[in-house]
Amino acid sequence: MKSFSKSLMALLVLLTISCNKTKKDTIILKKPAKEKVVELNISIDSNTVAAFYQNYPKLASYQTEVLSLYKKQGSKQLWLDNKGVVEFGNTLFNKYIGLPDEGLKANFPYDEKIGPIFERTSENKLSQIDTDLMITNLYFYYAEKVFHGVDEKTTKSLEWLLPRKKLNYQVFSDSIFKHSVINDNSKSKMFSQYYKLREVLKHYREIEKNGGWKAIEVSDDFKNFKLGDSAIGIAQIRERLYVTGDLKENSKSAVCDTVLLSAVKNYELHHGKTPKNTILPEHIKELNVTVSDRIKTIIANMERCRWIDPKLEKDKEFIEVNIPEFKLYLIRDGEISFTSPVVVGKAMTKTVIFSGMMQYIVFSPYWVIPQSIINKEIKPGMAKDKDYLTKKQLEWNNGQVRQLPGKNNSLGLVKFLFPNSNNIYLHDTPAKSLFERENRAFSHGCIRVAKPRELAIELLKGDPSWTPERIDAAMHAGKEKWYTLKKKVPVYIGYFTAWVDRSGNINFYDDVYQRDESLIKLLTEE
Repeated sequence: MKSFSKSLMALLVLLTISCNKTKKDTIILKKPAKEKVVELNISIDSNTVAAFYQNYPKLASYQTEVLSLYKKQGSKQLWLDNKGVVEFGNTLFNKYIGLPDEGLKANFPYDEKIGPIFERTSENKLSQIDTDLMITNLYFYYAEKVFHGVDEKTTKSLEWLLPRKKLNYQVFSDSIFKHSVINDNSKSKMFSQYYKLREVLKHYREIEKNGGWKAIEVSDDFKNFKLGDSAIGIAQIRERLYVTGDLKENSKSAVCDTVLLSAVKNYELHHGKTPKNTILPEHIKELNVTVSDRIKTIIANMERCRWIDPKLEKDKEFIEVNIPEFKLYLIRDGEISFTSPVVVGKAMTKTVIFSGMMQYIVFSPYWVIPQSIINKEIKPGMAKDKDYLTKKQLEWNNGQVRQLPGKNNSLGLVKFLFPNSNNIYLHDTPAKSLFERENRAFSHGCIRVAKPRELAIELLKGDPSWTPERIDAAMHAGKEKWYTLKKKVPVYIGYFTAWVDRSGNINFYDDVYQRDESLIKLLTEE
């Protein structure tokens, strides 16, 4: 106890001495001086840019935009800092190697130069200047391929005359500084159908990865499967529909039951076929299209989506016609307000893929017959029968041949005009039976509407003076009457062989004009 007291006293003395030390005796520990980091500053001017494109001429199409971009940056690098490539550059590269997810091949012209910049397995032998410029060119390459697609000259050669979406490089240039353009979560840069097809592509690639689906085997003399039939092929159909989700459960039964027939009908509906109560050879043929071929079709239609300006969907009211679907839609305030089957041009007289502004509705129309039809049909008919014109209710008018208004007029009782150089319009027809067919490519190029009266009523809803009764009277008046729409309605005639509907179902349609093959070849060639 005595020793503890001595120790305590000694501690108190020590503390007293410490507290009484002068400021002069105080020991202050200073933090070591922070080294000043010199920021990386690489000069990239017009001379270095020009030299780059001399060495890498396959990228020359981007030169003007790239030079403008570096000038805006103060002729400094965009993608490099003291640590190497900035994070956004690595994001870009990951998006590039993920191009197959966008239905594209990763074929950057100097791919062997890009890889070593980002991959640790090989050495980047490019200078810092060329490294930065190569990444910038990768950026523009990615933007062009994903957001724009093949060039306009090529699409015109593919007979696609709808207005092309313009690729605004200024937007992409500004986005580099914001590090934002590669992220498309807003889903506003593209026609909305693109994103829907991209999800389907992902699903079908998973199916392909898991082995796809097996071919359904039936005998050469197979005629049909009906309710109650039993066969190995029926079990195969059941499995095939289960793989794509058209059938929710696979009982593996070889007996054709109502559950299977219902699934087949649903499948037919989403493949442009008329649902039936039997399974026919044509259905087996459709079911046996391979998953790889379906993927190619999806990729072709994703490319078509790249060509369409997403602003199209912002129109308050517009009409769209999908040729392979043989269907017309009137879209109002983003919703489908009217739909009708249509007949389109046959293979020799294809309906043109283009757009126009509907301006007129013509009731009880004359049909002014094109010279090509006069030469091919009317003149030969007149040569055989002197009363040909009278029998066909035709007359000469100022050097032209026209058909008189009436129920037998080839344009029917009403037509819808959007003036264009292709001389294509929507119209009624007396040949109603054609709408009952699955393949409805029969016209000379114009589009025949199954429900023209209803379309007229929809378009004239905004004009209270045009009641359904007045429309009926005008259609049957036997005297041509023109009506000018108070507001023009955009009309878009497109060509999509794969389409995701508003319920989220993928629909495949026959390639009636054989347009897919050349586009698929263009997209998949090395």
